[in-house]
Amino acid sequence: MRVAAARRRPVQDCVPAGAETTLPEAPHKKLFIKTYGCQMNVYDSDRMADVLALQGYEQCDSPEAADLVLLNTCHIREKASEKLYSELGRLHALRRERRGAGNDLRIAVAGCVAQAEGEEMRRRAPYVDVVVGPQAYHRLGDLIGGLGKEGERVDTEFPADTKFAQLPQQERSAPAAFLTVQEGCDKFCTFCVVPYTRGAEYSRPMDDVLAEARRLVSLGAREVTLLGQNVNAYHGTRADGGRCSLGELVRRLADIPRLDRIRYTTSHPCDMDEDLIRAHAEVPALMPFVHLPVQSGSDRILVAMNRRHRADEYRGVVDALRAARPDLALSGDFIVGFPGETDADFTATLQLVHEVGYAHAYSFKYSPRPGTPAVALADQVSETVKAERLAALNELLEEQRMAFDRSQVGRTLSVLMERNGRYAGQLGGRSPYMQAVHVDAPAELFGTIAEVTITSAGPNSLTGHLKDGQRSADAA
Repeated sequence: MRVAAARRRPVQDCVPAGAETTLPEAPHKKLFIKTYGCQMNVYDSDRMADVLALQGYEQCDSPEAADLVLLNTCHIREKASEKLYSELGRLHALRRERRGAGNDLRIAVAGCVAQAEGEEMRRRAPYVDVVVGPQAYHRLGDLIGGLGKEGERVDTEFPADTKFAQLPQQERSAPAAFLTVQEGCDKFCTFCVVPYTRGAEYSRPMDDVLAEARRLVSLGAREVTLLGQNVNAYHGTRADGGRCSLGELVRRLADIPRLDRIRYTTSHPCDMDEDLIRAHAEVPALMPFVHLPVQSGSDRILVAMNRRHRADEYRGVVDALRAARPDLALSGDFIVGFPGETDADFTATLQLVHEVGYAHAYSFKYSPRPGTPAVALADQVSETVKAERLAALNELLEEQRMAFDRSQVGRTLSVLMERNGRYAGQLGGRSPYMQAVHVDAPAELFGTIAEVTITSAGPNSLTGHLKDGQRSADAA
């Protein structure tokens, strides 16, 4: 399970659209957010911080310093529920200790585990104050504000069409920002809980997305990553009543001054249409990096997974993308040990990886998710076999990743300087291919795009120096 820390935002920077900037009276209450899972959960945590800022909460760095701890959960990873309840047990102990000292601690759980197990969570962990699903977190402030009064403390409804309209307006942005444009999934892969925890596919209206992007850019964003469970299924309504595809949305976003980079994740091969593929050839701001999960190289397993595509169809999408953008790099998702997977099926996955070549990838052992069809399938693969197959796949994927990273040595890449480096006088950023890059650079280059000559490839990042005679791509 990947765990990401939500970005800190002072309460004075979070104001609802159209509202006066009246600040809560000091002292502010302290909020600690722990975020599990994907980029969309990071975006959701940021927005929940905005909502709670209106209740007077400002973020802090530890549960021990907090008045409210919010766990934003993910149901994708193995044993997500068990890990959550273990964390809740620690927080319960902390709350007993705090109450013994005359203080209190509120505990809230949000996200996909909250959605899937809301009522069960209230039974197993009755000390949790609020449980809110990913489509109802705009109501988090009301739920927290109502504690101590009679009322519902669990909200797992699916009002996706109203959530974004009711969220506060952002007042701060990082140089690289996330922007959710699509939620939910209608694919119903047999291993996946997303359709049950995030609901049906919903696309935000095009003008709403463009307005949020313009605001992020006005606050300092130079790169925006469009997020969705199936982001390339985006079909937001235009002002004329028509539907906007992701390819059209990318082109509209590229017209925003100073929005220099556009990314999107996560894609489904079946939704990679010709217009989006052409955008990779025609829109310079669209980065040459695509996360395109395949899960398996075996047609038999893809059918069992209900992936709706075959291995050769996936290869065809890859070929079309690379024909449009020859320098495009790919990332992927893989599941090994799906029920019924044979040695021949796994060999087909290795063969596909050899043929496609990945700059980065995520790979997992299949683990049952309650309520999904795959739980009931026969021929469950043993943990020993799954571990052996995962090790073999990871070895191949790591070889490909390192080979790709080493191929960048000697090249000059545009790097968005988005964070401090590992020591004073160094900045860190991302290459067009999502590689982490470290470079000695002055602090004033933070938030700019600099030309960096890559000098070495380490285990997890690239190192380079600013291109001779040039400090930043922004300097004219």
